[in-house]
Amino acid sequence: MYETFYQLRERPFALTPDPEYLYPSRVHQEALSYLRYGVESQAGFVVITGEIGSGKTMLLQALLNGLNGDTTVARLVNTMLEPHELLEAVMFDLGLDPTGMTKPAMLRALARFLIAERQANRLVLLVIDEAQNLGLPALEEIRMLSNLETEKSKLVQVVLVGQPNLRDKLLRRELEQLRQRITVSYHLEALDAPETAAYINHRLRRAAIRDPLLFPRVVTDRIYARSKGLPRLVNVICDATLVFGYAEERRAIDSALVEEVLAELSDTGVLPRETVRPESDDVAADLPARPAAETAPLMHSPAVVAKIPVGDVVDLAEMASTERVRLEQPAMAHRLAEREEHLRSREQQIAEREREINEQKRVLAAECRLLRERFSRAGALAGADGPAWPPAAPDTRAAERAAPGLIPHEMFAAARGRVGFWRRMRALLGAGPIEG
Repeated sequence: MYETFYQLRERPFALTPDPEYLYPSRVHQEALSYLRYGVESQAGFVVITGEIGSGKTMLLQALLNGLNGDTTVARLVNTMLEPHELLEAVMFDLGLDPTGMTKPAMLRALARFLIAERQANRLVLLVIDEAQNLGLPALEEIRMLSNLETEKSKLVQVVLVGQPNLRDKLLRRELEQLRQRITVSYHLEALDAPETAAYINHRLRRAAIRDPLLFPRVVTDRIYARSKGLPRLVNVICDATLVFGYAEERRAIDSALVEEVLAELSDTGVLPRETVRPESDDVAADLPARPAAETAPLMHSPAVVAKIPVGDVVDLAEMASTERVRLEQPAMAHRLAEREEHLRSREQQIAEREREINEQKRVLAAECRLLRERFSRAGALAGADGPAWPPAAPDTRAAERAAPGLIPHEMFAAARGRVGFWRRMRALLGAGPIEG
């Protein structure tokens, strides 16, 4: 839609996780390094957590794209499953058919598959996205799958990716055994203001055809303040900014345009309304202290690379705001799609009107040309066969000189050599005889 206007080969802020646009921020580089270490070392469970829209799925895409051909990947994105359904989903994703099998039969078929892959020097990687939706029985079923191992290593490597409440779920006493098998863990933090500016302009450069359009720092700082540095919200604001700029034919992005966009997104519910919090507001003072058992680290192995941060002060207002954004994502996408469809329809109407005007110009030019040719032919024929066309107007001045004192009607009558109407009237009234 706005790609041609801003000389972009594609939309740089699309919500789909495209690894080509992965910005190597500090946190994303660290998280990707931990993921690669956990997969290559085959050292048990890997856990990656982050807020909604922090870039977890894009990070997974970058990891999977970087794997060699010796890795077999099963990836689950729908995690609202019971333990039996989870096992079936894993087998389906590995190319096995569990139809009609009992659970022991499925486990036996899966074990044979994993052993065959290991004998072929292939690594089997099970990636579970949105793992915070798994129930305790399903998580325990995954732990049981990790019991499939040889004397040297595990037959399947498990990566759990989810929102921060996955950490709280893993702290449950029922999952103590699973928690002890976590060897690599990392929590994705939001971008800071300089990283947000670099992130936005990095994506614009990747999508540019010629000289890239760049957002000034004052604009990126305002976007950071409203998005809290979450990449998905940054993308939503920047994409809407380009749509507004295109609709208003603004080549440069300034603060006034961004403020219009933020107001529109707030009014439509895409973004939560901006609130000013008092500096003395201390949410932590009202929160009860957590038991010591909950603040214990999740990993006890010396091979730990990073620990899941627990016991942090939770900002209840920010949690509610983030949850509201998550619930309003479908409505936001629908409104943006309607806006794009409206602009696309208007472009088509303008293009159709331009075609009609050009066709009318062409028809009028053709008619004018035909009229000129017709008059030219008529003039040529009149010159050859008779007096010129059109005939010359009568010379009334010559008639007046020949018969001075006559009124115009009598001048025409004298010119014709006939008695005029006014001369006959004068004769009847006794003004004089009729002459001629």
